[in-house]
Amino acid sequence: MSENIRFNLEDQDLPKYWYNVQADAPVSLPPVLHPGTKEPVTPDFLSALFPMEIILQEVSTERYIEIPEEVREAYKLYRPTPLMRATRLEKALGTPAHIYYKYEGASPSGSHKSNSALAQAYYNKKAGTRALTTETGAGQWGSALSMACAFFDIELEVYMVKVSYEQKPYRRFLMETYGAQVFASPTDRTQAGRSVLAKDPASPGSLGIAISEAAEVAATSNGQKKYALGSVLNHVLLHQTVIGEEALKQMDMAGEYPDVVIGCVGGGSNFSGIAYPFLRENLKNGQRTRLLAVEPSATPSLTRGVYAFDYGDTAQMAPIVKMHTLGHSFIPPSIHAGGLRYHGMAPSLCALYDAGLIEAVAVPQVATFEAAVLFARSEGLLPAPESAHAIRQAIDEALEAKRTGEKKVILFNLSGHGNFDLTAYDAYNHGLLEDAGMSEAAIQAIPERLPVVPERAII
Repeated sequence: MSENIRFNLEDQDLPKYWYNVQADAPVSLPPVLHPGTKEPVTPDFLSALFPMEIILQEVSTERYIEIPEEVREAYKLYRPTPLMRATRLEKALGTPAHIYYKYEGASPSGSHKSNSALAQAYYNKKAGTRALTTETGAGQWGSALSMACAFFDIELEVYMVKVSYEQKPYRRFLMETYGAQVFASPTDRTQAGRSVLAKDPASPGSLGIAISEAAEVAATSNGQKKYALGSVLNHVLLHQTVIGEEALKQMDMAGEYPDVVIGCVGGGSNFSGIAYPFLRENLKNGQRTRLLAVEPSATPSLTRGVYAFDYGDTAQMAPIVKMHTLGHSFIPPSIHAGGLRYHGMAPSLCALYDAGLIEAVAVPQVATFEAAVLFARSEGLLPAPESAHAIRQAIDEALEAKRTGEKKVILFNLSGHGNFDLTAYDAYNHGLLEDAGMSEAAIQAIPERLPVVPERAII
C-alpha cells in the first residue's frame, strides 16, 4: 500500500471509452413507454427530444462506447480527477478503515455533471442543434450544461427548481455568466408550469415539474430546440463511467481495492458513474465490492418507493419507465440537497437494485450536514449537500469498522464542491435545519398516483 494521500493520473490515462453496464447486467430493462399511448416508444418520439447518436447510446448493449476526441479534449480541462485518501478524517474518527474519495468537484463547473454535459453538447452540435433546454435542481447540472453549451456555441434555457433558484442564487449567476437563460420553475412560460401554478401559486417546484417544462419547450419548438437531461437515462449514466474507470486505476496505484463503493443518489448519475465499473469487476472478475447508494430520507425512492412504471415528469410528457418511484406528482420537502429531490431513479440502477446487486440506505438532513462539516474541518474541502450524503455513509461505515476492528477500504464519490451552498451551511451552523421524511400514509398512497400500463406493452 502506498503512503501517498493523493493519486493522480496523467492525460494519457484519461479513459478512451465509456462503460455500458447493459452489456453485462444479468437483468434486462423493461421497455420504455410512450406517455400518451403507453406503448413502447419509437425513435421518432425520442428524436423530438434527442439527437440520433444519443438515442443510439440510450438503447445500446455494446460494452464499450468510444469517447469522441473532441469530448476527450474538453475533459482534459479537469480530467483525470484526483483520488484522495482522507487520512485526516480517518484520524478524527479513530478508525482502522482506509477512506478514499474521488474528487469530481475539480471540474470547472464544480461537479461530475460536466462529464455528460460536454458529451451531450457535442452530439447536439454535431447534429446541427442550435438551442437546448434543460432542468436543474441544485444547479450543478445547469452550470455544467451552460459551460458545455458555451464551448460548443449552443443557446440554452434552464428551468431551475424554484426553491433552489431562491436558495442558491450563485448557481444562477454562474449559469448566466456562461450565457444561459435561467427561469424559476414552475413558470408561466409553459402549459406544464401554468397548470402547477393554477393549483398552487406558491409551489416550490420539483425536478419532475422542471423536467416537464424543459421537455415541453423542446417538444413544441418544431425542431428548433432539443432537450438535455442531467441524470436517470442510460446515456447519461454511461457518460459518467469515466469516474469509475479512473478510480479503478487509482486504487491500483494506492495498492488497495475497495470493500465498499459509496455515492449519493437522486437520479443515479454520479453513483452509477463510480459504481458501474466496479460492478463489472464483480460480475466478470469475481470481485465482491459492496455498492451502496445513499439517498435523503426526505425523498426515499429506492428505500421506500414502489418499483413500478411511472412518468419521468410531473406533467406526464416524459416517457414512462419502470423505476423505484414516489409518484410523479410527489412534491419533495425543501431540503438543501436540491440535486436529490427527484421522485424516481434511473431505470438501470433500479433493476440492479431490485436484483440485489446494489444496496441502498436513506439518511436524514441534519446528520448529513454534521458529516459534511466534520469532513470540511478535517479534509479542508467543503462538499456539496448532495455529496455529503455519501460522506455520511462513509463515516458510518468507518465507525462500524472501528467497532469491529475491521480494516475496511472505503471509496466514495465526492461528486461536487459546496462553495455555492453556503446558505445551507449557514442554516446548519445556526441550528435552523430540520429533518423531513415521508409518512407511512404517503408511502401507501403511491400506487394511486401511478399510470395504468397495459400488460401487452410490457411483455
